[in-house]
Amino acid sequence: MKGCYIHSAVSISAQDSFDAKSFDFKILENTVEKATAIHPNYRDFIPPAASRRMATGVKMGVTAAKRALQLANLEQPDAIITGSGMGCIEDTEKFLNSIIANNEEFLTPTPFIQSTHNTVGAQIALGLKCKAYNNTFVHGSLSFESALIDAKQLFQENEAQNILVGGVEELGKEFVDYVLMMETSSNQGIKVPFGEGASFFVLSSEPKLGAVNIHDIETISLASENDIIERMKVFLSNNNLTSEKVDAIIFGNNGDSFDSYYNNLASTLFEENTQLQYKNISGEFYTVSAFGLFMATKILEEQKIPSAMLIKNSFKKPLKNILLYNQFKGRNHSFMLISK
Repeated sequence: MKGCYIHSAVSISAQDSFDAKSFDFKILENTVEKATAIHPNYRDFIPPAASRRMATGVKMGVTAAKRALQLANLEQPDAIITGSGMGCIEDTEKFLNSIIANNEEFLTPTPFIQSTHNTVGAQIALGLKCKAYNNTFVHGSLSFESALIDAKQLFQENEAQNILVGGVEELGKEFVDYVLMMETSSNQGIKVPFGEGASFFVLSSEPKLGAVNIHDIETISLASENDIIERMKVFLSNNNLTSEKVDAIIFGNNGDSFDSYYNNLASTLFEENTQLQYKNISGEFYTVSAFGLFMATKILEEQKIPSAMLIKNSFKKPLKNILLYNQFKGRNHSFMLISK
């Protein structure tokens, strides 16, 4: 079977992650409800005239994608695959507000056209003049994982050798406030800030020295806590691993009542393993698992774990196998296994 290797990884996030030399990030304050991204100098990647017409998510996605291609020394990918749960929500809000303000008359179509989820992938392709396969997945909190699975399938079918894959989300200005209101009304709602970001990867079917291998990905729509334990056992067995051979497991804890899924695994299968988290430094959003994969990649490359991510147990070098587990509100579970 064809492999799937990460040749470059770039992330724009609530941390200074775009060109950071150190990845020892700080924990986001719980008193902050929204964690906006730390933006790079977009003029280095996008002409100013074009940048002014782009929403935040588009600018983040285009810039992260171009930087990932630069680091991989690749001019043209064989495919561009993106994932986004909310798409360009800023333009969606603009269009809906104009409907109300203009009594459904004399509407400007531009915000509607630019509000679609595939705007990011389209703008990346236009900038590169890339006419290759271009697909966007809108699968809620599994959007990024679906993009990765699609890329792996293209490799298996020998339809691509180098693929640009990413996850993008922007906060917007209004919709997130309604989500915050609903979470605040619950005593067991999400405790980390809501965030935004764009993480892009150049994947290849061919390995290179020091590349990170994406061994396997599995998604589960709905499962109980005990089901997850059994599915995890099967997942590890299918990859010829036991829990003891997992050097670190990264959980998607966000402080809500559904963290019990992570706690259940942590106290059973992975009680003796190094346990990490990442949403306390990135915030919560639909494609935040892309940031989780970015951090896991950097941990394997640097052989260093940021102290802000550590939940339990100190790690021992060398780090080889890292497992990521994410879920959202008890649904859309995903396992990702990567190794050095």
